[in-house]
Amino acid sequence: MAKTAKASSLDKKNSSESEVSQFWKISKQQKIVFGSLLVLFSIALLLAFISFYIYGQADQSAVTKLTDRTETVRNWLGKFGAFLADLIVYKGFGLASFIFVRLFFLTGIYMLLGLSLRKLKNIWFWDLFVIIIVSVLFGFFATSLPELGGTIGYELNLFLQDYIGKTGTLLVLIFGLIIYLIFKIKLSPEKIQSFFENTKKEIKTDITSNPFKTVDNSYNLEEFAVPEAEDEELDTIHIKTTGSQFEINKEALKPTISNSSDINLDPVLKSIALPITPKAPEVIPTNDDAFVIEKAPEEDIIEENLASRLVADFGLFDPTLDLSNYKFPTIDLLKEYSTGGITINQEELEENKNKIVDTLRNYKIEIAQIKATVGPSVTLYEIVPEAGIRISKIKSLEDDIALSLSALGIRIIAPIPGKGTIGIEVPNKNPTMVSMKSVIGSAKFQEAEMELPIALGKTISNETFVVDLAKMPHLLMAGATGQGKSVGLNAVLTSLLYKKHPAEVKFVLVDPKKVELTLFNKIERHYLAKLPDLDDAIITDNAKVVNTLNSLCVEMDNRYSLLKDAMVRNIKEYNDKFKSRKLNPENGHRFLPYIVLVVDEFADLIMTAGKEVEVPIARLAQLARAIGIHLIIATQRPSVNVITGLIKANFPARIAFRVTSKIDSRTILDAQGADQLIGRGDMLYTNGNDMVRVQCAFVDTPEVEKITEFIGSQKAYATAYLLPEFIGEESGINLDMDISDRDTLFREAAEIIVNAQQGSASLLQRKLKLGYNRAGRLIDQLEAAGIVGPFEGSKARSVNISDMASLDQFFNNEQNN
Repeated sequence: MAKTAKASSLDKKNSSESEVSQFWKISKQQKIVFGSLLVLFSIALLLAFISFYIYGQADQSAVTKLTDRTETVRNWLGKFGAFLADLIVYKGFGLASFIFVRLFFLTGIYMLLGLSLRKLKNIWFWDLFVIIIVSVLFGFFATSLPELGGTIGYELNLFLQDYIGKTGTLLVLIFGLIIYLIFKIKLSPEKIQSFFENTKKEIKTDITSNPFKTVDNSYNLEEFAVPEAEDEELDTIHIKTTGSQFEINKEALKPTISNSSDINLDPVLKSIALPITPKAPEVIPTNDDAFVIEKAPEEDIIEENLASRLVADFGLFDPTLDLSNYKFPTIDLLKEYSTGGITINQEELEENKNKIVDTLRNYKIEIAQIKATVGPSVTLYEIVPEAGIRISKIKSLEDDIALSLSALGIRIIAPIPGKGTIGIEVPNKNPTMVSMKSVIGSAKFQEAEMELPIALGKTISNETFVVDLAKMPHLLMAGATGQGKSVGLNAVLTSLLYKKHPAEVKFVLVDPKKVELTLFNKIERHYLAKLPDLDDAIITDNAKVVNTLNSLCVEMDNRYSLLKDAMVRNIKEYNDKFKSRKLNPENGHRFLPYIVLVVDEFADLIMTAGKEVEVPIARLAQLARAIGIHLIIATQRPSVNVITGLIKANFPARIAFRVTSKIDSRTILDAQGADQLIGRGDMLYTNGNDMVRVQCAFVDTPEVEKITEFIGSQKAYATAYLLPEFIGEESGINLDMDISDRDTLFREAAEIIVNAQQGSASLLQRKLKLGYNRAGRLIDQLEAAGIVGPFEGSKARSVNISDMASLDQFFNNEQNN
């Protein structure tokens, strides 16, 4: 019976909740109408309340004569405004009535934007609570001014004083304020204590960390003045002391000491590195002490591309002199997609937290603490289980947690490397787009001291993720089609264009799709490298890729010879030595730019060219790191038939976008995880150790077009960077083969080939009923005679003689000769 009663009460509760939810389920048009009405009503209230405090006394008599049209009022909202102000302010809550303006305005905005109205319950409750407390406070302290506390505040104050006196009323008001500060503002004694302690520490740090004393201006500093140079300026650091703080301003000033508090301490301070304190994450208070929400601080955005400020050291060779007026792309060429950083949906976070805790509790796993770190597209929940809980038990519940959260892909990191916690990554319902502008403009990228810095995107902790291609040394990008590989390639190329001068880096671009990388044609004479006989720098024909790759192998061998002569081990040491003028250009030495080979859709290349591509790629992957040739290969699935184990072993740095199965994830990363990504640029990066989840920066085609147009419109080199010519080895066929050594079926085979216009050994096998070896020898003899063309991978050989008449003419000419 008890169970039945309990069930019926639950049914009643659920039915009432469903009625409430049905009430709020109004159409979008109705929400816009009601929302607009409430926003306008809040503005009207504000005008009526303000004008009441200006003209309220004059309008007092007119309030009782609303129906009299001859009666005039001075309220900005007319008689209706005077009536509202008198009702809500004078007869209501006094100054606290202004909070009603906020309440109506927020409710209207929530309805206009289609936000959840459930959160408004909390706002309405606490604002009404404050209205009553503030009204009674004004009624207590300002009894002679009833407009401040209103009639309700005044009467409530008198009512309380009649029963508990003035002291008791004051104590009740103080208690009400304490309730508001604790439950709404989340104030606690620990926070107050820590605030004062931190302030005290900061003051102490400021006092003790300033070793420089203010200069006493009573000294005659003119006695120590350095003689002034006529046309010479030195790069000095001037420190301006102000109390316990100091400001460093580095500028070109003459080496004089003036009679002020500016001291030239250049020799001392050049060796001092001032530490940059990282911003602490913002902690958002919650109702649960065991649940912490951390919002990563927004990174400082540098509006200017700092690469344009770099100046070569005096006395060293400057490789950029040929394009000394070259201007780096400005950051404003990129588009800002984000809307003011990451938005925190506290309701969603707490809901997910409760579901995770409940799911684990169902399997008797208790949680001691849980912390949420909100990223652009994923939130990381770090949980600390109670003592005695096995990690493998939590790891096995991956699918159950995903089911309870109804999320696209849940990834469990057990444990998080370097921390004593277990991580559960949950996709955000409303992910934030990471723009290329926010990544390129970040201080981490602009101030990166790397040879080939690449800004890939932002991590879960909202930090810009920057890696050095020179240290990778090669990069393998893989993932299902449409998950962001081509955008990732554009992000890599854009990063290098913003950071490196055309003299410092060159690109060899291979684009079998013919449309992804064609935008970079505009910067051919600035940044691209090609073979001397190629018309287009961007290679779209797979037949020409083989020669380019072999040419890069020749360039690699030539560079190693230069490094051997210079007695250095890598390109950085070689270029430093060359810039120091320690290598003679007359001996063949030259400044060596980095060369980045980018191959999109590598699988298509393997299918058409096969082994001819594998050999040079394997050589470059093994040897090219030290001489500055780096490979970036993108493919959908790097299986063994696409990328051999030898090549794959030389690609420790790998990026995996979303794939469809765990097997594909293991193929790319040698670990699971890529099958649980959410797509649209969500990726995992590994460099042979830990995996990092990154939201790839989005760079659109118009942005790339603007950058390439900006660079292409400037003065360029005469041609693209020319790679050495590659002369292929002979395939073992004796082109001067004696006619008497030809097969007896040579003429018959030639007729079959010309009639079919298809040069293949399998055709001869079928038509002449031959074995493969003899058919292969016939094809070699036909190639030597010039009847068929050379081998072209998986394609059939071209036939150089068009018809039988031309073939007869060919044999007649041979006999006459």
